[in-house]
Amino acid sequence: MKILVLNAGSSSQKSCLYELNDVLPDRPPQPLWEAQIDWSHREGVAQLKVETASGTELEEEFASDSREATITRMLETLWQGKTQVIPSLKEIDIVGHRVVHGGQDYQQSTLISPDVKEAIARLSVFAPVHNPVNLEGIEAMEKILGDVPQVAVFDTAFHAQLPPAAFVYPGPYEWLENGIRRYGFHGISHQYCARRAADILGKNLADLRLISCHLGNGCSLAAIRGGWSVDTTMGFTPVEGLMMGSRSGSIDPGIIIHLLRREDLTSEKLDNILNRNSGLKGISGVSSDMRQIGDAIAQGNERAQLALDIYIHRLRAGIGAMLASLGGLDALIFTAGVGENSAVVRSAACEAFGFMGLKLDGEKNQQSPVDEDIAAVDSAVRILVIHTQEDWEIARECWKLYH
Repeated sequence: MKILVLNAGSSSQKSCLYELNDVLPDRPPQPLWEAQIDWSHREGVAQLKVETASGTELEEEFASDSREATITRMLETLWQGKTQVIPSLKEIDIVGHRVVHGGQDYQQSTLISPDVKEAIARLSVFAPVHNPVNLEGIEAMEKILGDVPQVAVFDTAFHAQLPPAAFVYPGPYEWLENGIRRYGFHGISHQYCARRAADILGKNLADLRLISCHLGNGCSLAAIRGGWSVDTTMGFTPVEGLMMGSRSGSIDPGIIIHLLRREDLTSEKLDNILNRNSGLKGISGVSSDMRQIGDAIAQGNERAQLALDIYIHRLRAGIGAMLASLGGLDALIFTAGVGENSAVVRSAACEAFGFMGLKLDGEKNQQSPVDEDIAAVDSAVRILVIHTQEDWEIARECWKLYH
């Protein structure tokens, strides 16, 4: 069974091809082919990078006026030229898509139909940056591959079992009736990391209490019990919760009322402030990238230091809130760009929880570990660094629908 995965972002597109048989492997296999398109370098120009399992690589730039045309070019590298891994596109059995928002209706991975497409479009009002490009990818594949089955794997689905006390906002009850509630995001990543944590620990996932820290440009925590999210920091949108690369995370809503009364602010300007010019970028004035924040701190930049201090303060507070929802903890997981690569952030986050017997092995923490336990031998809680693999989780969901 050949499964093509499309993971579409606002300015990038990741894709890979997996070949699976009737038995699902315990560990993620290497894809036959991986490709990434990036539109962020130059306007109207797509940068394509391709790599095959045999190590063949391709890099090129070309004019791009539509997502469909760009995806078509990307797929050509699957069955043509030096990166060819299949004789034709007819070899593809199923396509899996990451779809950011599934709303209240879609609480598990779903075969795409006209009704599902209509729902993804309708839910774009909740995820205006992501759902429209997810839908564009689905429609492009329909044109290119015809009737090949496609599956929507929703980023919100892993949080479908949040209790009402966690997902209902304390505003007017009409908010809930109108779909304004906590949905949670990064679900595909949190789901993968929870399963992988159980593998690493040699335990049954259903028996574990986990806190998964997905710390990338976007950041969220999930409290996981019985294999499902029971609390999470992102909410109605991905702006809520932790301080992020360029998103503010949670702030006093009164600030927005204050700004609206005093300044000439439109909803677009507010969106720009909260999503693109806050967080690490807004406080430091340097960058939304934690590596560049670290470089600026090393040069004595006080605003960069303040940005890191706020980030750590809010991360610790978030972990504390997840602890309260779980009533205990078996393992703390760090994943995504910052979580996997910043020893400083991991160390500072863990330091606050020494009172409950959580102890980091400082040497292991410094060694850029992957899929390893970096807790001290006598730690009461295990501390795991896990390389998140959303594309593999999407492929697994596709496989499960057909077995």
